[in-house]
Amino acid sequence: MVSSSSSEPPCASLQSPSVPEDHFGEEVAAHYDASAENDPMFSADAINPDVDLLVGLARDGRALELGIGTGRIALPLAERGVPVHGIDLSEAMVARLRAKPGADRIDVTIGDFATTRVDGMFTVAYLVYNTIQNLTTQDAQVACFQNVAAHLEPGGCFVIEVGLPDLQRLPFGETIRPFRLTESHLGFDTYDVANQGLISHHYTRDADGSFADRGPDAGRTVERLEARAVHEREREARRRLGEAR
Repeated sequence: MVSSSSSEPPCASLQSPSVPEDHFGEEVAAHYDASAENDPMFSADAINPDVDLLVGLARDGRALELGIGTGRIALPLAERGVPVHGIDLSEAMVARLRAKPGADRIDVTIGDFATTRVDGMFTVAYLVYNTIQNLTTQDAQVACFQNVAAHLEPGGCFVIEVGLPDLQRLPFGETIRPFRLTESHLGFDTYDVANQGLISHHYTRDADGSFADRGPDAGRTVERLEARAVHEREREARRRLGEAR
């Protein structure tokens, strides 16, 4: 791994040969930023408050981003003068980050952010935009908290941004709820309430106006992302677990 003090441009480094399945491969990464144009979480109104918060928490130290992706938060945070190190499982997503202006200021390690260790200590670690739900077992989520605790300086902060499952609007016996219905994007969540699981389905309109299933080569984009919801009591228990280490 290239350290932040290196005179050479930082590069992604491979951490572990044993990593979970990558759901953000080349097919998703190729259109991720373009599809985000209609996502309010990529707007300045969503990004700027997050960056302001992280700048304040970082103080004069370093920030660790878990699931850095294509740099939605890391790039503007680095522009504000905060040294950022990211961990991400997807080499394809990181390749898109590397192609952007300012990415040479950011170090990235390729690996599972629940277990991957990097050099140095940090004043703040962050895991945003529901990314903790990509860890689909309780063991993996607990391991993530332990991993962050091992990276934080005394008094450091772990910031998690996660939405609440829309369970109260789920009629009895139903398992599917729409979360985005626009002219270009259809999004549906399928819930497994008993196991705190959900699968998000994303459909992007084809050039001919159709959402028909004709495969990625025809221009249609369908994403299926498995996730695990985190209950409030679990978050508190994991926070205490991290403090105990």
